[in-house]
Amino acid sequence: MRSYVALRMVLHDRSSTTGALLGVIAIVFLVGQQLSILFGLLNYMSVLVDHSGADAWITSENVRNSDASGLISGRYADRVMGLDDVEWAEPMLISNGLFRTKDGSYESVRVVGTKRPRLAGGAWEFFAADQDAMLDRESVTVDRLDLEKLGNPRVGDITEIGGQQVRIGAITNGARGFQGTLVFASLDKVSDIARTPPGRYSAILVRFKESADKQAALERLRAILPERSVHSAAGLSNLTRTYYFTTTGIGGSFGFSTVIAVLIGVVIISLTMYTSVLGRVKDFAVMRAIGARKLDIALVVISEAMIIAGIGVFIGFVLLSVLLNATNGSSIPSFLPSEVPALLAIGTILISLMGSLIALRVAVKAEPASVFH
Repeated sequence: MRSYVALRMVLHDRSSTTGALLGVIAIVFLVGQQLSILFGLLNYMSVLVDHSGADAWITSENVRNSDASGLISGRYADRVMGLDDVEWAEPMLISNGLFRTKDGSYESVRVVGTKRPRLAGGAWEFFAADQDAMLDRESVTVDRLDLEKLGNPRVGDITEIGGQQVRIGAITNGARGFQGTLVFASLDKVSDIARTPPGRYSAILVRFKESADKQAALERLRAILPERSVHSAAGLSNLTRTYYFTTTGIGGSFGFSTVIAVLIGVVIISLTMYTSVLGRVKDFAVMRAIGARKLDIALVVISEAMIIAGIGVFIGFVLLSVLLNATNGSSIPSFLPSEVPALLAIGTILISLMGSLIALRVAVKAEPASVFH
């Protein structure tokens, strides 16, 4: 009965209902949009680690993120391969270079070298051609989303990176890094581009056997390589994300904008609910006069807030899904983990209840005697 009364009030007072709905939708849509961009950027930060297919990374000591490792000897791969738990160990070389476009200008790119034929840590999804093209020493990849930036090169085109002639062998799909455009190539070609000494690499990627105890294997690696940093892939991914999140200002920026979106929603909900209750004080007084308790009045107001919150959350998520679908596969970073929508919905409902507290105080103070004034 109390829920039915609340629904009738929601349908009757359309102006207040619309205002409160806008507040709820603002929270869901704005906060959801901010979070999707944040998680999209977090994916960019650790994209090489997350798609490397490795269980462990061996880097130089005191590494704070996967993009800032000093050069280490390739002999570590031979030492690691002697362990029973190791399936394979492959070097990776990461450096910077200048990509020459068709008009003769240059664009900065991040070149990633992987060892043939396994190409561990290399490109993972292709838009044109495939991984077999990367078995050619002269082949490099460019990403679909970076084609316009790089002068719209096509598969088979010849160009230069870092003064070294290369051929566009494949076009990747979604291989983008936080530090810039990612270009994958053979280990030897990147060594030429970066002009690194022979046998020196940025990291050694290690894959454990399926039967291995991965944590124990990781500890054995650390025991035999005390002079180097040995991270699990998940650990290095989190370390890299934390580094960029705390040092680039992204955390503060997105945190501030999210708080502002929540405050806007709370203010809108509070004011509209408060105004709505003020206009119905006599209705609540009549309810008290015919026997309703303060608890009944409170439950009506809370039910009203929950109805508005439920409708607003639904509309907000519909709009958010339209936005995410529209930006999927575009240059705009957007990704929303599966657990985030549920948390956002719960948080929005709680915020809606908080916004109705002011109105609740007014409603329960309605006096039955005021009906006869």
